[in-house]
Amino acid sequence: MTGTSKPSPEEILRARAENPKLREREFAQLLNISEADYVAAQCGDAVTRIRPDVDTLLNGIGAVGEVMALTRNESAVHEKIGVYDKVVQGKHAAMVLGEQIDLRIFPSAWAHGFAVEKRDGDDVRRSLQFFDEAGEAVHKIHLRAQSDLDAYSALVEAMRSDDQSPAIETVALSGKKVPGGIEDIDRDDFRQRWSQMTDVHQFIGLLRDFKLDRHQAVRVIGEEYAWPLDTQAVGAMMSHAAQAALPIMCFVGNRGCIQIHSGPISELKSVGPWLNVLDPTFHLHLRADHIHEVWAVRKPTKDGHVTSLETYDSNHEMIIQFFGKRHEGQGEREDWRFLIENLPRVRQSTAA
Repeated sequence: MTGTSKPSPEEILRARAENPKLREREFAQLLNISEADYVAAQCGDAVTRIRPDVDTLLNGIGAVGEVMALTRNESAVHEKIGVYDKVVQGKHAAMVLGEQIDLRIFPSAWAHGFAVEKRDGDDVRRSLQFFDEAGEAVHKIHLRAQSDLDAYSALVEAMRSDDQSPAIETVALSGKKVPGGIEDIDRDDFRQRWSQMTDVHQFIGLLRDFKLDRHQAVRVIGEEYAWPLDTQAVGAMMSHAAQAALPIMCFVGNRGCIQIHSGPISELKSVGPWLNVLDPTFHLHLRADHIHEVWAVRKPTKDGHVTSLETYDSNHEMIIQFFGKRHEGQGEREDWRFLIENLPRVRQSTAA
């Protein structure tokens, strides 16, 4: 979204006073602004602008201790409680490989950052919030009672921006770019290349070589490697995994960050359209009504094939992805493979 028609910071704050109970994202949508515009409007009061510097953040956030990491997209919210450790820095991609907090970060998408203090009676809730060029949240870090406030304050000071103005520039991101037409590819060559993969990470290169996105790839590869499932399959899989204490991997991401849970899930609860996991260190909130397609996908590796469950929205954007928990060099769990292969299928012609 571009600037001239946006309300001023003062107008945003007045509107907020009139709508105090709306969630931040809902309030921003009401005003036709981004969530980052709303957060920025509070600068000088409860908010400090910080540089969206991933290196500095990852160098300092471990000292803060236990926090809650949050990564979301339009249809899923992924929350993990733990410590930022086992950090791997990188210009194009950084990683956090801790036991609880497991992230893949893409710094080029991080455009705005804020340290936020929200008062709730006598309590003060503190968080670091980062947004992309359009003002959409890419990652948030919420402090907990056990967090080290001195380390947090030092980190905020180290990342403090010289610009503390309450207005930011946001840009409208173009719609989803269609890499190429399905009809243009050599399907036999594509299937041959797919069958020769020895690592799931080679999949990105395969998409790039054939100018396809993920959704196009699963639609054209054929049922040996990908088949469509009923949209209720996600809830059925999660329910079975919880009952069987089956350890899974759950990926939720956006342009700037992918967050991963590895382990069993137990406490499931449906509230309206939301399918929720409410475990001690892992919360997931998934809009089941946004699930337009579900696919089971099989990729070859040197350790045997690996099976994922992938969900797409009506724009063919990935919402959430699941695997059976495994480590490099290990074969896939037979109970996970059996579960996915026995979820209710639909005819591919209906999964358009």
